[in-house]
Amino acid sequence: MEREQKKRKILTIAALIFSACLLYLFTIIFDSYQLRIVNLCGIYITLGLSLNLIYGFTGLFSLGHAGFMAVGAYTTALLTMPPELKEMNFFLEPIVPWLANTEWSFLPALMMGGASAALVGFLIGAPVLKLRDDYLAIATLGFAEIIRIIFTNTQSITNGPLGLKGLPPYTSIWWSWGVAFVSILFMVYLFKGSYGRAFIAIREDEVAAETMGINLFRHKILSFTIGSFMAGVGGGLLAHLMGTIDPLMFRFMLTFNILLVVVLGGMGSISGSVISAIVITVLMEYLRFLDGPMNFGLFSINAIPGLRMVIFSIMLMIVILFFQRGLMGNRELSWDFLFRKKKALKDTVEGE
Repeated sequence: MEREQKKRKILTIAALIFSACLLYLFTIIFDSYQLRIVNLCGIYITLGLSLNLIYGFTGLFSLGHAGFMAVGAYTTALLTMPPELKEMNFFLEPIVPWLANTEWSFLPALMMGGASAALVGFLIGAPVLKLRDDYLAIATLGFAEIIRIIFTNTQSITNGPLGLKGLPPYTSIWWSWGVAFVSILFMVYLFKGSYGRAFIAIREDEVAAETMGINLFRHKILSFTIGSFMAGVGGGLLAHLMGTIDPLMFRFMLTFNILLVVVLGGMGSISGSVISAIVITVLMEYLRFLDGPMNFGLFSINAIPGLRMVIFSIMLMIVILFFQRGLMGNRELSWDFLFRKKKALKDTVEGE
């Protein structure tokens, strides 16, 4: 047993080193556009895991993720913007004095963005987590829209509908994937402990979980708050990758994209969220050529705006038809899983 654990640790460290080397190679050979896609993959891993914690593992059907991302994005942006840049952005109405000369480094600002989103998640979750299923989804969606409308109308704090431009480009491949790796490790160790098992028990049967002594409200609010924190951090990373944010960025479609990552990968699967975040982000970008004119030699097709989304939707429908529980279901990729597959394949070959 100890030998196997030591072997797993060595393999895990080797995998992390290989991943770091691969990311470093990307920074050398990829152009700025390709690096942006790699960054988006890392950010969407964090966002997918945050919603999977709430919906996939705890069973809370929340549609308010875009609102928590907005809180994290605006908080991080306002804390990292230099005073001169704030003065340039807030030309219609001056920024409030207590933010005018505030300038933090990126890590503390990112943590504050996550903490602000967690606080909002706690305040929203306290009343709405008494609801279930569709009612909870509608309530959280409504709160996300309320957050967006507030940001649109607080001109002296968020610059209203004009948004914030020229944000410092702090998000790099190391930041986006570093946060993604930390999020993955956090989720792995969380669900090895008692809290993670309690979340899963709540998802499976709330009555049985409560009978076993699990405090439903405390664990639900804890899951919701942690997921909101991760969404806020993801929002801060996204803001400093894009360089500009405005309230229209954080509409329902953003939540839908993250929900797509969770459902396609498999609700209750960490590995599934990681795989689907990468697949969906890469496909969404590399299928853009479908929106333009295409020449097939013998014939050509004029540009059809929206064809990319049609083809992408058809591909998703095919995947869902054959993998109704997502690509991974509730399974996880692990060294034991890979070894079992390898042994089963070896036994099959020897049997033949």
